[in-house]
Amino acid sequence: MESRSRTQRGAAVSAVGIACNLALAAAKLAVGVLFGLVSVIADGFNNLSDCGSGVVSLVSFRISAKPADSKHPYGHRRAEYIAALATGLFVLFLAVELLRESIEKLITGGAAVRSWVVFPVLGASVLLKAGMYFLFRAEGKKLSSDLLRAAATDSLCDCIATLSVICGLLIMQFTAFPADGVAGILVALFIVWQGVKILRQTSSQLLGQAPDAALVAAIRGEILSKEEVLGMHDLSVFSYGADALYATVHIEMDATMSAIEAHAIIDGVEHAVKEKLGVALTAHLDPVDLQDGEAHALEEKILAQAAPVAAGLELHDFRIVRGQRDKVIFDAEVPFSCAVKDEDLRAALEEIVEGFGDYLPVITVGRR
Repeated sequence: MESRSRTQRGAAVSAVGIACNLALAAAKLAVGVLFGLVSVIADGFNNLSDCGSGVVSLVSFRISAKPADSKHPYGHRRAEYIAALATGLFVLFLAVELLRESIEKLITGGAAVRSWVVFPVLGASVLLKAGMYFLFRAEGKKLSSDLLRAAATDSLCDCIATLSVICGLLIMQFTAFPADGVAGILVALFIVWQGVKILRQTSSQLLGQAPDAALVAAIRGEILSKEEVLGMHDLSVFSYGADALYATVHIEMDATMSAIEAHAIIDGVEHAVKEKLGVALTAHLDPVDLQDGEAHALEEKILAQAAPVAAGLELHDFRIVRGQRDKVIFDAEVPFSCAVKDEDLRAALEEIVEGFGDYLPVITVGRR
């Protein structure tokens, strides 16, 4: 979706969420304070925090739409992650305060609800929050917005939280059990869970979490669909926010192909990945000498002997540079789950290479 259209639509959805949450917060806080119901007050503050989240979301959509500049060459899309992080911290702060008030209410006890007007307010809240859930979920998927997807999850959780408040108040109508305080504690803990989840997800994104497996598979498929491509490795995907994806890769092709031909093919791959997947790809050419039988035989021997050392080991860009002492140069890749340390793997591979002749090993170890 075009950046401007995405910003306008995201801002509009955020504005709807702000209005709905503000109305719900006002109604619940008024009813909660009027009848001294801490669980209803807690639920109202929960909606008020959602309103604050909506404001942060609205602002972040505007900031993230700013074009790239000299200080931010990859744009400002990660502003949404920072906004979500701030929201998570605010939610946690609010939850701790609500938890304290609910524990006090549990200790002091409470009386039955003196007016049934509370229940229509809470019932309307459940219906409205359910509607917001479907709205945020649909728009979050359409706009690829983590903020809106988080808002959808939050709205669904709010439905459950409000239902727990209703159950607590109904119990108080017919028993002496201080269900109001218990419901308030449950709502507060629910908010804590939401805040922690937001912080974990956003922190992972800011730290640089692994790209979507389906996207990686799609990029690989597009590259390998070209018959001139013999193989690929070192595919790395970087995200700078929604619609701001970059990738680098090494593409193996026949060394006898001219530089102009190879460049044309790689250029076509980069354009295809951008057009079909929205990823700005930069590809590096690795020429493969298909006529070098010694190199191919040596690669197979090294891989066969080294495979038991590190599970999932792959060798790439393998070549022999001949001179006074022949150099055996290649990249060795293992999964992140491999327990062998990089320096230990390099030492083991060097020993294996030297065991096959008077070779000088030049090995780069990487993870995938």
